[in-house]
Amino acid sequence: MVLLKNDKFDQELLAQVAPADWTNPKPQALYDMVVVGGGTAGLITAAIAAGLGAKVAMVERELLGGDCLNYGCVPSKGLLSVSRRLGILRRGHDYGIAPAKGGADFGAVMERMRRLRAGISHHDGAARFTELGVDVFLGTGRFTRENLLEVKPLGSDDKQGSSNSNATGETVTLKFKRAVIATGARPLVFPVPGLEDVPYLTNLSLFSLTELPESMAIVGAGPIGVEMAQAFVRFGCKVTIIAMDRHILPREDPEAAAVVQAALAKDGVVFELGAKMKSAEMRNGKKVVVFERDGEDREVVASELLLAMGRAANVDGLGLEDAGVEFDRRGIQVNDNLRSTNKRIFAAGDVAGSYQFTHAADAMARLVIRNAFFFGRGKVSDLTMPWSTYTDPEVAHVGLYASESEKAGCELATLRMDFAAIDRSILEGDTEGFAKVVFEKKSGKLRGATVVGAHGGELLGEMLIAVNKRMKVTELSAIIHPYPTSVSIWGRLGDQASGARLTPSVAKLLKRIIGWRR
Repeated sequence: MVLLKNDKFDQELLAQVAPADWTNPKPQALYDMVVVGGGTAGLITAAIAAGLGAKVAMVERELLGGDCLNYGCVPSKGLLSVSRRLGILRRGHDYGIAPAKGGADFGAVMERMRRLRAGISHHDGAARFTELGVDVFLGTGRFTRENLLEVKPLGSDDKQGSSNSNATGETVTLKFKRAVIATGARPLVFPVPGLEDVPYLTNLSLFSLTELPESMAIVGAGPIGVEMAQAFVRFGCKVTIIAMDRHILPREDPEAAAVVQAALAKDGVVFELGAKMKSAEMRNGKKVVVFERDGEDREVVASELLLAMGRAANVDGLGLEDAGVEFDRRGIQVNDNLRSTNKRIFAAGDVAGSYQFTHAADAMARLVIRNAFFFGRGKVSDLTMPWSTYTDPEVAHVGLYASESEKAGCELATLRMDFAAIDRSILEGDTEGFAKVVFEKKSGKLRGATVVGAHGGELLGEMLIAVNKRMKVTELSAIIHPYPTSVSIWGRLGDQASGARLTPSVAKLLKRIIGWRR
């Protein structure tokens, strides 16, 4: 990660998550749990285990807080909160307000982000976790046996650690009953001819920019790529997205992804989709990306190049072979209970593959605690995992898609409704998008939901319980919502489902019953 050495907020961040004067503690003879990695999964595991009275050690070789705090969720949402407001300002004419250019002071925007990030960093800081009863070791951890982890302090002659800290102490060995590997993932960079000679950004370096680039080429159309594309184009940067997929957000409902793509295009983002990156080069001080589409070579020239092509698990240098832990390019091989091939060692978070979200890392950490200490049988496959992409409009999803009938083991059906039919959305001017439910055609039990619209991630909340509990789609009608609210769209979909059940014969019978009443 790149931090600004002369910035007071980045230095405040470092003082919490990688204190320069940190001295590693004297290790205890035997730990109930050793946590390797201080990102979300590691922090949650350590905090809960220590709270239960276990002897816990946590080892982090870079920055406590991991991806989410330092170069993921927190800084990106700090930028998106500003870009969303810029979008509102520029739509003033829709509300009878004099149009505003809504120009952004990029340096001030980035300083605000760094200030906010530093302000919440103490939650993940070394001092706080020490107070919780965790032995915090800042250094590089390597397994030497199935129950031993060697830790070299940062600032030693081991060059694998972060240069952001000069933590001191001796190289020590931690003996453990149980351990969890929570080392996360890093930006994936595919080998492309010429790329090694082109300075590029990833999410590790993007948030250290202090001047707005004139133009930016973004390779990748997943959540990171599209979120940052919209933010930077609204700040005034010319943005082009280059991706192999034919539409953005390939994991999402195609109809929902199309709504987001149209919104980004309206903001000014240019798309080069269905494109295969062939090479990169520097030309007259600019970054040039050459790609092939439909058999023709094309190129994009930009001031900055952002790679957002996916994530690669952090498994190198951990001594996994010596611990009997099997792994591959996707990460640690774990069973459904998150246990590795070494029965003492679990894995959680991005390094364990499957869901790569902060909230997924949190949920996995709680499974590890149950399964490691309480003979639990908690399964990742039992988790009902939601996610959200924080573009404007937001797209959020939970459960199955309509195309996953085989996974559901039954035929699925869908119902959808546009926000243009919801009074609150009309009054707010947020009619873009829709909500959709996926349910078992025979039983009516809910199996999934997608929403794309203003505050979509928040609107999905009601459906998390409904899908998890397999409520019937018609039961949504029984939920009373304040009027007018956009979240009432779920109740309207329940009404729609109830109406769909009203066959001609049933309608005739009900009419006769009503007619009999005196």
